[in-house]
Amino acid sequence: MNTTHRSAIPGALAGARLPLIRHPKDFGAGALFILLGGGFCGIALDYAAGTAGRMGPGYFPRVLGLMLAALGVALILRSLKSPGDPIAFTTLRPLVIVLASVLTFGLTVSHLGLVLATVLTVLLASSASHDYRRIESAIAAVSLAVFVVVAFRYGLELQLPTWPTALTD
Repeated sequence: MNTTHRSAIPGALAGARLPLIRHPKDFGAGALFILLGGGFCGIALDYAAGTAGRMGPGYFPRVLGLMLAALGVALILRSLKSPGDPIAFTTLRPLVIVLASVLTFGLTVSHLGLVLATVLTVLLASSASHDYRRIESAIAAVSLAVFVVVAFRYGLELQLPTWPTALTD
């Protein structure tokens, strides 16, 4: 009787132990979603929830937080079963440029207005890509600036200047 055990995993992996987390990107995203969802729920505890028929100010943040946390749990469970590529940062340049563009928007929107701050932000953020194309970035910047003005200035009626303060005074 042959009692040798043959592994279903071929080649060099036959004796190797498989890692618990097989898809690090999904695991990281799931952990972030759980953290954010828990934060939303924690903040919402200070507000009355109400009921589904008569919602209080804390109802929507709680539901959103729970849904986000549930999505995070699903992603973490998926990361344990399906294989994926490891998280790799070949360079930090794109991350730094995108974060700098968001910071630039926050620092310039009150002085330059929504239009110019949005255009500047999109142009700066799009330069982070290795496939950077000036014409496409300019079209995206102008299109997004129009959308931002319509949505936030007129739709939500935010009290942010549309144009630079030097031009409107």
